[in-house]
Amino acid sequence: MSTTAASDTGSTDGRSPEEIRDRYNEIGPITGALQLGLQGTGDQIVVGIGSRRGVGIRDVRMAIGQALSSSGVRARDVIAIATVDAKQSEEALLELADMLNIPLRFLPADVLAGQNVPNPSATTERLAGVPSVAEAAVLASDAELIGPKHTYRGVTVAVGRMTRAAPPQQHGWAAQSAHGVGTEARVYEQTYDEAYIAEDLGHHGDAEVAPGLVDLAVNVRGSAPEWLQQRLRDAVTDLAAYPDPRAATEAIAARHGRPADQVLLTSGGAEAFVLLARALAPHRAVVIHPQFTEPEAALLAAGHEVQRVVLAPPFRIDPGLVPDDADLVMVGNPTNPTSVLHPAETLIALSRPGRVLVVDEAFMDAVPGESQSLAGSPQRPAPDVPGLVVVRSLTKSWGLAGLRVGYLLGAPELLRACAATQSLWAVNSLAVEAATAVTTPEALAEAQTFAAHQAEDREHLVRALAQVPDVEVQGPASAPFVLLRAGGPDPAGVHQRLREAGWAVRRADTFPGLGSGWMRVAVRDRSTSQQFAVALNRAVHG
Repeated sequence: MSTTAASDTGSTDGRSPEEIRDRYNEIGPITGALQLGLQGTGDQIVVGIGSRRGVGIRDVRMAIGQALSSSGVRARDVIAIATVDAKQSEEALLELADMLNIPLRFLPADVLAGQNVPNPSATTERLAGVPSVAEAAVLASDAELIGPKHTYRGVTVAVGRMTRAAPPQQHGWAAQSAHGVGTEARVYEQTYDEAYIAEDLGHHGDAEVAPGLVDLAVNVRGSAPEWLQQRLRDAVTDLAAYPDPRAATEAIAARHGRPADQVLLTSGGAEAFVLLARALAPHRAVVIHPQFTEPEAALLAAGHEVQRVVLAPPFRIDPGLVPDDADLVMVGNPTNPTSVLHPAETLIALSRPGRVLVVDEAFMDAVPGESQSLAGSPQRPAPDVPGLVVVRSLTKSWGLAGLRVGYLLGAPELLRACAATQSLWAVNSLAVEAATAVTTPEALAEAQTFAAHQAEDREHLVRALAQVPDVEVQGPASAPFVLLRAGGPDPAGVHQRLREAGWAVRRADTFPGLGSGWMRVAVRDRSTSQQFAVALNRAVHG
């Protein structure tokens, strides 16, 4: 019941096209019930691609997904991919075209060089003899560019709309053409195409924020309390000294009722996943989705194969979905973006002999009482679960995202392995000072008061959103955000219409398992939530 994610190596490891197809079709039983909004717009879209040699399939799909999204078109409308003929051996391009059942056109460099591209690159012209492979490939395919070209990790994508409808025999440039070759057509399950294309593991809420927009995209407290800001200002005088994490480590250990050797300070929770990916060598790593995408991104960057368990609404975990031989399982609690708080007993049921179970509790301090936490406290010691690792963050509830401070809780030998892969002085002096400050009993009491007030504001937001027709709010929510799915005549356009109305929300179609119309909305004050509900109603219904 899990799915194998695409390798980031750009290689198919000798697998046949049928094996590639079967790999992606595995997702059908899991996501078949999801409403991914896969209807097209009726346009005929050509995608031009320029890429570095040996590019990975993940980078290609992410670049295309971002380009299609920013251009306001859908993956279902793409009728061909075009690039320069020097790319005929690029496995990632061949695999993508094969999976999407669309032709891949290889165009001679001299044909592309003759196109008048709007955004030429001297570097690309020097390396490929073409000022912009992506834009020229679109223009040479009798298409009109729509929107700017998009670049992501060595992949440049341009999107074009056919200026005239292609006749049936040309619709896919099916076999051979004067300037290119087509891929052999194959039939694939369509439930995953859009999610596969749109997915971007590197997209986060901060990318949604822009001047003039009300920020409902970032799940971080607006600013640190004044006393904490003053303590950090006072600590600036000591910046000549190298960071010393020992006091902060002891304070965190005391806060969780653990010995200090079970704590490792990290540069935010995201670094914790990078360290785990570097230190571990899993045979079968499983990530339970939808969830924060950095755990999977870190595993892939470290060269690990990743399998997914993708949950359908209401996004509750069934331990039986995880393969018994998985020796690494990653899950969030409460989960980003679903806001689901899983029972501690359910997570403990995921443990197995020889398995590392990583629970991301980045938002647990936003849960009054932290009743389902596995991190432990002096009053409620952590459960004795072999292989359990808990990731915590101190940036969310304290408004410290810019400082990057978090920590790992786990077995000393595993934390030593993680520390061995960590850069020197990874956690700066101000972050160390903040970690010490916010783990005192007084600070913890303040955090719980803040969490209780925030929970009340969240309930107000949920009630306001419940009054908007054609909007489904997932619940019950337990984190400082809610996940919703917009319906109406054009769910895919709601996110952009909100931006045009002055609201930044976190698009959720980049989370594996979610499609167009899904959005994550941060909890703010009640007046802001009420105004947002009005704006959402207008965005959904026009």
